[in-house]
Amino acid sequence: MFAVVETGGKQYKVQVGDIIDVEKLNANAGDKVEFKVLLTSDEGKVVSGKAAEKLVCSAEVIAQGKGEKIVVFKYKPKKNVRRKQGHRQPFTRVKILEIK
Repeated sequence: MFAVVETGGKQYKVQVGDIIDVEKLNANAGDKVEFKVLLTSDEGKVVSGKAAEKLVCSAEVIAQGKGEKIVVFKYKPKKNVRRKQGHRQPFTRVKILEIK
């Protein structure tokens, strides 16, 4: 059985026991969170739309973290204008507990 859940403006295909990284959530490690289910499939039976609105996907927050550093480098040729900036996107690692 799998489900498509939505969080942080993105959609994720998940199964029970999966560990995924989602956009940062305001929750501490060990907290339980719930995601909106858009679609589920169980042995070829697909549920979506209004029937899927009743379903929830519960997960446990494992950790908060930051992604790999990316370098943003902007410059204007022949003008001696250079700007270097780094960025690390925050994320939340969650483990899917159940889909019901």
